[in-house]
Order: sequence, then structure tokens, then C-alpha cells
Amino acid sequence: PKKKITKRELKQDALINTYMKVTTFYEENKKYISYGLTALIVVVAVAFFYVKNRNADNEKAATELAKVYSFYDNAQFQIAIDGVRERNIVGLKSVVDEYGGTHAGNMARLYLASSYFNLGKFTEAAKEYEEFSPEGQLLTVTRYAGLGACYEATGRYKEAAENFEKAATKYTNDMNAAENMSNAARNYSSSGEKEHALDLYKKLKKNYPTTTFAREADRFIAKLSV
Repeated sequence: PKKKITKRELKQDALINTYMKVTTFYEENKKYISYGLTALIVVVAVAFFYVKNRNADNEKAATELAKVYSFYDNAQFQIAIDGVRERNIVGLKSVVDEYGGTHAGNMARLYLASSYFNLGKFTEAAKEYEEFSPEGQLLTVTRYAGLGACYEATGRYKEAAENFEKAATKYTNDMNAAENMSNAARNYSSSGEKEHALDLYKKLKKNYPTTTFAREADRFIAKLSV
């Protein structure tokens, strides 16, 4: 008579079959599996060292930025840009060139843009504002307003108006929204888009009636309505 196979024996037999299949698959494909595991290890290692080095670079950038910030804060903009070699102080330009991809390096770029602007180097300032990556509401508005000011200074009124308008309307509760809207209207007027300028002055009066810019808007509305 045939031997009755128990459930335990069935499970063991299935386990053996599975083991044999896995073993066979590995033997037939071990070269490719080895390549895949090696590649995975390399990717993980590269990612680990990238994050580690990026954090280290950010700390270095923050340290260098702290050293040079006092010059910027005291309106010594050219020194802030160039640094002071004899005191081992790296300038904003070097910080940006070396660590521009880090958070601290990105902030150094904003100060570099502002320094160029205050020195009347509007083209250089615009380039840095364009490459600056803002984080949060305040820095986004700052970037748009900075670009608007640079473009206005170089006679690019349409681009100036567009950036000032973005600065004014991106976050309507921003403390500088009324001023940015006034700047946008002025530049639209200078670029020949008087209807757009008129609309913005009217919106300025409606949305920010208690501001100085709203009170001054009546004069420009009268002028543009002629």
C-alpha cells in the first residue's frame, strides 16, 4: 500500500522545491545578480558621501558667510564681495563660487546680488538674483523685487514691471506689496502699457487705501487718464 504523505512532509517538499528553484536561478544568473548588488552598493555609497559632503560644505559656507556678513551689514559692499585675504576672510563671490549649491551658499548669493546692486552693478546683480533659489514667502518676494529694481535701472521697463507685479501679487499680505504694486504700475507706464498701469494704480487704491503709495496713486491716475 502507498504511504500516506503528511502535511508536514508536503510543506518540507515545497520548501525543498523552492530552495532548489532559487539555487538554480542564482547559479544561472549569479553574474548578473553580482553586478546588480555591486551597482546598488555603489549607488548607496555615493548617495551617503554626497549627503555627508553636502552637509559639510554647508557648514563651511555658513562659517565663511558669518565672517563676511559684518562688511555687508556696514555697507562695505566691495569688501563683502572680495573678502579680506590678509585676515583669511573669503568674500561673497568666492563663497557662491565654491558652495553655491548649499543652503548657506544660496543665501550668500542673495547678499552678493544686493551688494552688486548697491554698487550700481545692475547686470551682475540681476544675474545673481536670477540664479538665487528662494525658500519661503519673504525670499520669493525679495527675488522678484530685486530683479524688478535691476531691470528698471537698466531701462528694461517691461521686465521690471512684470517682476514687480509678481512681487506685489504673489503674497498680497506682504508688507511691501503696496510699494511693489506702485513700482509695477510705474514701469508699465514707462514701457507704454498705460492701461495696465492705470489698472494697477486703481487696484492699489482699493487694496491698500491707507498706504502712502495709495494716496500718491491719484496723481498718476489723473495723468494716465488724460
